[in-house]
Amino acid sequence: MPKHIGIVAVSAEGAALCYRTVCVEGASLLGRHAHPEVTLHTYPLSDYMRHIEAGRWDEVASMLLDSAEKLRLAGADLLICPDNTAHEAIDLIRDQSPLTWLHIAEEVAAAATERNFGHLLILGTKYLMEGPVYPTKLRSRAIEWEMPPPDERQRINALIFDELVYGRYEESTRSYFNQVIARSKRRGTDAAVLGCTEIPLLMGDTASPLPTLDSTRILARAALREAVREEAPNARLERTR
Repeated sequence: MPKHIGIVAVSAEGAALCYRTVCVEGASLLGRHAHPEVTLHTYPLSDYMRHIEAGRWDEVASMLLDSAEKLRLAGADLLICPDNTAHEAIDLIRDQSPLTWLHIAEEVAAAATERNFGHLLILGTKYLMEGPVYPTKLRSRAIEWEMPPPDERQRINALIFDELVYGRYEESTRSYFNQVIARSKRRGTDAAVLGCTEIPLLMGDTASPLPTLDSTRILARAALREAVREEAPNARLERTR
């Protein structure tokens, strides 16, 4: 039986895309209409944002751990969080968690390596673009990165929180993201990380000036692979003790 996937959602639109990806693409691994069991939990985004805006990452971490325990009790075997920004707190609690977390930036870095991308543009909330989540994971793979200039970061952050998390995908917003990516391309980047899990609902490779790394679907596909991965017999035995 595939492992039970627990999703710690944080924001709704990106989590819904992650859930749909697990369910739809699960069929390619498990057969028609099949996918791993999935349970999702989240506290309101407003509760997370109170702590994120104040820089209280320990409080964000505590909320993630509470969700992890709820998902463990629901039967989950592994955890994913389709929210890039929250991974600053996930890095604080992975050793304390009752279940194993897959890390979105680690999976994106692995995908970048597979596609031979060596210089990435990081797009996401200002907390993500200015934070340590991607630099720490990309550095270990010798991948260079950059973030947009301050004025662009401010506008991208506003568009995410005023539009994308509410399911609004405006043509003017898509055009602005493409302009940001085009300017980065001229500076020498070779791919753009869609590091807010709602951005892939706005745009993708088809219209982008650069190839994109869709963090939401990359994470969902990593969870699928882990869910169907066979454990060694002694590992299975250890879990039953």
